Amino acid sequence: MEANGVSIWPRMEPFLLGALQVAPSSKLSLHYLRKMAIYVRTRDGCFPILSWPMWRHIACGKLQLPEDLAWLYFETFDLLIGHTPEERLEWAECLSQCSTKSELDQQRNKLSVDTLQFLLFLYIQQLNRVSLRTSLIGEEWPSHRTRSPSPSDRESKTSYQNKNWDDQAHLSFVQSHLAEILELLVEPGQLSQSGQALRDCQISLDAVRSLGLLLEGSVCQGKAVQPIHRLLTKGPLQTQAGYSSLTRSFPLHNLLSCLQRSLTLNPFGITACLHSGKKLAWAQQVEGAMKRAKIARNTHMAPPGSKLVLMSQVLKQTLAKTSDKLTGGNIKIHRCADAFIYLLSPLRSVSVDKCRDSTVVLGPVETSVHIHSCQNVRVVCVAGRIVIGTSSRCTIHALTPTRPLLLPGNTDITLGPFHTFYPSLEDHMASVGLAVVPNPWDQPLLLLTEGLASHSLNTLSSPDPSCYRLLPPSEFHTLVVPFQMEGDTCEVPGGLPPSYQAALDEKKRRIQNWQKTVMEARLSKEQKQQFQELVEMKFHEWLLETGHRQELDSLIPPTIASVKDSDGAAADTNQVNDPKHMRTEQAVGQSSMAC
Repeated sequence: MEANGVSIWPRMEPFLLGALQVAPSSKLSLHYLRKMAIYVRTRDGCFPILSWPMWRHIACGKLQLPEDLAWLYFETFDLLIGHTPEERLEWAECLSQCSTKSELDQQRNKLSVDTLQFLLFLYIQQLNRVSLRTSLIGEEWPSHRTRSPSPSDRESKTSYQNKNWDDQAHLSFVQSHLAEILELLVEPGQLSQSGQALRDCQISLDAVRSLGLLLEGSVCQGKAVQPIHRLLTKGPLQTQAGYSSLTRSFPLHNLLSCLQRSLTLNPFGITACLHSGKKLAWAQQVEGAMKRAKIARNTHMAPPGSKLVLMSQVLKQTLAKTSDKLTGGNIKIHRCADAFIYLLSPLRSVSVDKCRDSTVVLGPVETSVHIHSCQNVRVVCVAGRIVIGTSSRCTIHALTPTRPLLLPGNTDITLGPFHTFYPSLEDHMASVGLAVVPNPWDQPLLLLTEGLASHSLNTLSSPDPSCYRLLPPSEFHTLVVPFQMEGDTCEVPGGLPPSYQAALDEKKRRIQNWQKTVMEARLSKEQKQQFQELVEMKFHEWLLETGHRQELDSLIPPTIASVKDSDGAAADTNQVNDPKHMRTEQAVGQSSMAC
């Protein structure tokens, strides 16, 4: 904290949700972005608003990016900005009426973004750039000469690499690149022939407003969060930043030094949440596996866009919650194993990181669900975007208005249609602006990185069949959320694709035929009892062999008690439905937890 009491920090969401977790194209380097910054300010129709047709022209015609990749960046940025749920639903309605590529292009041509903010968004893709220098000293490339890493080394290395959640990495990135970031905001007339900013150049107030995409702050600890331009035009920072109300601009060198002195760690980031966040209440504390679980939140104090809920090391448990404390939160589910997690509230974003042998069922996620470094995990969600990277044997049942994005390193990924519901699901979907159409869950995009020096770096193409498959209808089953809740949704929103519905109908017919055969067998009362006992015995054997018995047992709490959150407010109580009606696929542990 500075002596003047003003702190400025990197906003979390642009880095968390905006930076793709893959090394960026070389075409997004500072060299090319400087050229783009000059181009957009000197061409009609590019500034201060950049339309999709003009960005496509720049990306495909000037930067030589594939059109799908250009759209991916444009669409990702659009997910970040503050559209109302009504606007998102209206956009979904327009897209659902497009039956040809020409009609789709006409709709996309109506989209536009803030030019300078989009430039800054493209620049922060460098967050996940692989550094040649650090690679050469062994931090990013393995070396046969180095010793095998210890578990703590591996944990540290992995944390370093997952920069999207790392607020320390966000701060370091801004501190290291602030001069270049500000240069992108300078008008072309104040640049040298090489495109670099002259020392005595000015940055307009409107340009500094765009900087609000990346930075925010407050006058003193505990005070309301304010946009960056407001902090720089009032109080002690106005003089330090050199703001002139006559020219409505800042001298570049004054602004740079002022920001550098005021930059600090985000007080609502993951570091602060782990250090001082509140715990989520549990129905009961269980010895053994639950002693390792770490669940914390900052939702009681963080502003919108900075609300975090962190869940780590939930092992062999069923965890269920629907609560206002989750609503609008960015959720991180980390290193969970043999767990069933139900978070049935409208969410801002979800990251499932380094989990294995688990099922995660989510309420509607406004922006993105990112599955990273997971093994044998099933995720069921309605989300603005699905992103999967370096994961294996994972199954994703999704309803999404965008094509699922497959990052490098995936093997044996299965994509299936969304196949469940809970009573308040459609109300939750409406609250975050997600509709049932369009739903290209079965049309994934593969983001390739074929070597650091490859000309095909970060190109989009038809996905490699070896890394994913579509779930065969013959293997399809619906999932029943095993909790009683209030609401009107009584079926899967939008229904099932015809081939999957036909497969379910065929299974129902087989069951009906079996029941008819049993009835027509005219068994005696004693035979019926023997037959029922035999079927039940075989069913229980199957439950034990597959591990599903533990899963069903985990849904039955040992005692029924009122649950209170740590701040004294009554938590939501979910009643467990009859477990025998629940479709199960994975083993879990000993007892259910309502948090």
